[in-house]
Amino acid sequence: MRLPSTFRLLAGGCAAAAVISATSFTAAAETREVRLMKQVGIASLTMAVMEHERLYEKHLAAAGLPDTKVTWTRLVGGNVVNDALLSGSLDFAVAGVVPLSVIWAKTRGTPNEVKGVVSLNSIPIYFNTRNAAMQSLKDIKETDRIALPAVKVSIQAVILQMAATKEWGESQVHKLDTQTVTLAGNDAFTALTSGQGEITCVMSAAPFAQLQLSKPGIHTVFTSYDVLGGPHSLNVVYTTAKFREQNPKSYAAFIAAFKEATDLVNSDKRRAAETYLKVMQEPISVDALTEILQDPRVISSLAPQGVTAITNFIHKIGLIKVKPQSWKDLFFSEAHDLPGN
Repeated sequence: MRLPSTFRLLAGGCAAAAVISATSFTAAAETREVRLMKQVGIASLTMAVMEHERLYEKHLAAAGLPDTKVTWTRLVGGNVVNDALLSGSLDFAVAGVVPLSVIWAKTRGTPNEVKGVVSLNSIPIYFNTRNAAMQSLKDIKETDRIALPAVKVSIQAVILQMAATKEWGESQVHKLDTQTVTLAGNDAFTALTSGQGEITCVMSAAPFAQLQLSKPGIHTVFTSYDVLGGPHSLNVVYTTAKFREQNPKSYAAFIAAFKEATDLVNSDKRRAAETYLKVMQEPISVDALTEILQDPRVISSLAPQGVTAITNFIHKIGLIKVKPQSWKDLFFSEAHDLPGN
């Protein structure tokens, strides 16, 4: 039966209103503010480039979200980062594979489950010392103190435990735990190079590791690549399943912006160094930082590396109760096609 023209217009108007209403609801469902972070050191290089070039804002606008506010903060230490993410004061976290694994195991199967988005980069961690007599961990004394970003739960702390296991056996995995001290990268640099105080060793990454080595009397005992037998992700980006599900456009825009920032870093290392120093303002020259970025061991890539080796170890020592069957268990599906391990 054909409806009278008046009813057809009403029906059409209602349908159009429904479409407009649904579209408005979808847009309104996305968050109006996305809160990002970076840590100290070039482990946050890509995030610094993204911030300076306003790449996230660019991709949010392309996704139809031009009014979304993007805010940045700086945090240090995986435990602090995880607390911020779980408290709802942070949307995209940046920390090592160990803090990600800990929070993944803690939230797995809950509405607030946390997983990785992408890897930031793979960068070696240096065990540097001012003790000229120290050529291996066997030379360390009980009076030595080792600075790292967070005791027990940071990637630096776990690499140290892995090194202790290789040196003295599995029963001695925690041998050096009581000699570790929590210090941020710049504070650890000052403590080590001052020549005074209890800090005689530091586990740190670029650029602080290289800045330490530029000072007389500082040398490297080993790197994390030596311990793991190859590259590993130093920092990764992660978020909650809730944020990803409720903000699909904002989530996709982040990945697009991060990929563009990574491509920029890899295409022009000097420009990346200049951009980083504009944001981070650390005491290193553009030339020196460019040289660090040109080191083939410093890898800017979205692909998670060394995740399986690290998670197998921290599960074995009881830091996490659930063992991932694959590195993919720790990351959302958008990362699964990356050449990770």
